[in-house]
Amino acid sequence: SAIGIAGMSRLNQANVLAMSGRAIEAAGDVDILMLDKTGTITLGNRQACEFIPVDGADTKELADAAQLSSLSDETPEGRSIVVLAKEKFNIRGRNLHELNMEFVPFSAKTRMSGVNLNGLEIRKGAMDAIKEYVEAHGHGYSKECQQVVEEISHKGGTPLIVTKDFKILGVIYLKDIIKQGVQEKFADLRKMGIRTIMITGDNPLTAAAIAAEAGVDDFLAEATPEGKLQMIRDFQAKGHLVAMTGDGTNDAPALAQADVAVAMNTGTQAAKEAGNMVDLDSSPTKLIEVVRIGKQLLMTRGSLTTFSIANDLAKYFAIIPALFMGLYPGLGALNIMHLHSAESAIFSAVIYNALIIIALIPLALKGVKYREVSASKLLTRNLLVFGAGGIITPFIAVKVIDMIITALGIV
Repeated sequence: SAIGIAGMSRLNQANVLAMSGRAIEAAGDVDILMLDKTGTITLGNRQACEFIPVDGADTKELADAAQLSSLSDETPEGRSIVVLAKEKFNIRGRNLHELNMEFVPFSAKTRMSGVNLNGLEIRKGAMDAIKEYVEAHGHGYSKECQQVVEEISHKGGTPLIVTKDFKILGVIYLKDIIKQGVQEKFADLRKMGIRTIMITGDNPLTAAAIAAEAGVDDFLAEATPEGKLQMIRDFQAKGHLVAMTGDGTNDAPALAQADVAVAMNTGTQAAKEAGNMVDLDSSPTKLIEVVRIGKQLLMTRGSLTTFSIANDLAKYFAIIPALFMGLYPGLGALNIMHLHSAESAIFSAVIYNALIIIALIPLALKGVKYREVSASKLLTRNLLVFGAGGIITPFIAVKVIDMIITALGIV
């Protein structure tokens, strides 16, 4: 009971509300972790990392056009393009009022944004949108540009093409930034036998590149609600326990199916009702912490169970010879503790039982130290530390109590 209370307390400290005790128990047994790419594995904001000119264009001219087209773009991607042009080519200090610029905002219809400046049209956008745009104005879309776009996609990045007066200058390489330390976290989970799966809407090429960089074990690309639900069912049919996180209505079916489902507090009501835990901080990475708490809970329970079994065996071995020596004198040879009498042996065991239960409560509440090790290594450690401790402790304690109550004349 103390271990269960401690598990609930640790979840509350992590700002996670558990809807059921079963969810905490299941968190410790999870061996499949399904994680959204955006916000969990990556920062969620693609960053410009390179300007790649094509068809003989000048790199600085490309950077200048890219920055001009992004000055009114308040997205993290747009801000990163402006910063990269400053850092690479020291392009800065523009007076927007003097330049008389007419900004063209991004729209879902054109899938481009840019600026009109002194009769020039500068645009940046997705490959197919820009291709249609330049070809409609009598310019070509080169093989070199296509090759650069494909290379960026194979690396897991997002290509943005920049044009100036309907001529393609080059490509901006937007890269998903992997969160610092996630590779190490996934390596630790792998040591514990937990398989990590990245869920993303990216195409398979991009997803594969990001998965390889992040160090996850597998990925589901172009994910749909049906695809996530079917993947969970397939794993469960093979005997696995699955944990996942989500925040949208389209995540609700998969959350309802998962064994451990952490819904974001900022998510939809459907997602929160489908999950069995709610993260008040709405942090997708909290799922890893939830599994860690569940694992520590099981580690504590395993350690104390090992101690209790060894403790009971040793205790009975210690007192049984003293109990039956009167009937079977031959058992005297097994009375290695030389307890005073049968009465003192029973009394000492009862007192020891009461004391050891009280002594174990602080350990149950605090929990044993969390370790990223396999189940076999954990069992070996439990046997060596808590198993051996459970054997030695009752022999010493029962003997000391027997000597004390005998000296006091209690029995």
